[in-house]
Amino acid sequence: MFYINKLIYNKVNQKFFYGWTIVGIGSLGIFTSGAGQSHTFSPFIPVISKDLQISSTSITTAYMIATLFAAFLLPQIGKLVDRYGPRIILIYTTIFLGIGCLAFGAASNFLMLAVAFGFLRFFGQGTLMLGSANIITQWFDKKRGIALGLMGLGFAFSMGLHPLISDFLITNYGWRNAWVIIGLSTWILMLPPLIFLAIDKPEDVNEKPDGIKQKVINKNTKIFGLNLNEALKEKSFYILSFSFFSISSLVTALHFFQVTILNQYFSLPSREAAALFIPTMITMIIFIPLAGKLLDRFKTHNVIGTSLLVTTASLIFITFSSNITFAIIYSVIFGINNAFNLALFGYIWPRYFGRLHVGSIQGTGQMVLVVGASIGAMPFALAMDLGYDLLFTIRLSALYPFLSAFLCFFFLRESQKLTDMRNQK
Repeated sequence: MFYINKLIYNKVNQKFFYGWTIVGIGSLGIFTSGAGQSHTFSPFIPVISKDLQISSTSITTAYMIATLFAAFLLPQIGKLVDRYGPRIILIYTTIFLGIGCLAFGAASNFLMLAVAFGFLRFFGQGTLMLGSANIITQWFDKKRGIALGLMGLGFAFSMGLHPLISDFLITNYGWRNAWVIIGLSTWILMLPPLIFLAIDKPEDVNEKPDGIKQKVINKNTKIFGLNLNEALKEKSFYILSFSFFSISSLVTALHFFQVTILNQYFSLPSREAAALFIPTMITMIIFIPLAGKLLDRFKTHNVIGTSLLVTTASLIFITFSSNITFAIIYSVIFGINNAFNLALFGYIWPRYFGRLHVGSIQGTGQMVLVVGASIGAMPFALAMDLGYDLLFTIRLSALYPFLSAFLCFFFLRESQKLTDMRNQK
């Protein structure tokens, strides 16, 4: 089958660098991961709760457990990506993600729901995103920022379209058939491009990242990078993990409670509060490519630090959204925040640790992020349930990304070992 991929590569590469085809596949993968994302589940929760007579709290608990389960398996997937390449892992991931959709549609009790959640979170929000970022990472170096930024557009479209698609399918076909349709569409969208178009890395076709031409073709072109054990000895790994845990947890919390905050604390109608996701999506579409260009042009630690300040601003601004004008300003800032986060998602690990073992390193790093996403909303929920001032809690939480920004600006640097590898390349 790979013979067909090479034939297509030869034809396409005569017109433009094949890496941009890989970007399209990765972006489609991020879009398809919507089957396992929070924004897709949202329209299903009240319907499933009513049909199965399961409380929303129980559904949320199943969701949290499944997300944590997915998180701790991701390092193993990262190692498999390093060993077998992202293409074959993505093919199996897509197959199992579709099966997970079918299982979710067949769920009739809490246990089946929890297992199906586990499939969707692990293969959708976890493995499909990891593999999509990894395969693009292999094809780009100097243009990696803009390439991964364009990949992030897939998530922006997913966030804008999947809730609407889900609501339409539920209304017209019922929630169980909706998941059957989502599962089948997952296979239809992802399997053909993965089978016939995807190529693991440019070296497989005697190419170099970014389309740089080689005067002498060398099939043994060296790919450099730290291994996982070496990365875990670098302070940059822990600064990145600490910083992106803050983004993952607090941005998830804002997604969960945006409507609640604007409705209950500022009396904004629920429909208008939910509609603010639209300017957020539009802002993301505009700023994701710009964020990618900033990564390619400026020092990475400064861009990461700036993105963390934008996260801080998002948390602060939602607490002052006392009217629609301020709410829209918050929505735009939140969109810029999401744009930075998606551009950085796959960029940071190869940037600080190289390409050679990036799968296992990214898998471990993404485990930290997914753990953050699974528990991020809990402090806000506890503040509301225990009668504490939620707005004060949000403002206090803004200190976390602010501190992370300080660490990135002044202490996040590439390891000397990786610098030496680059100089010897």
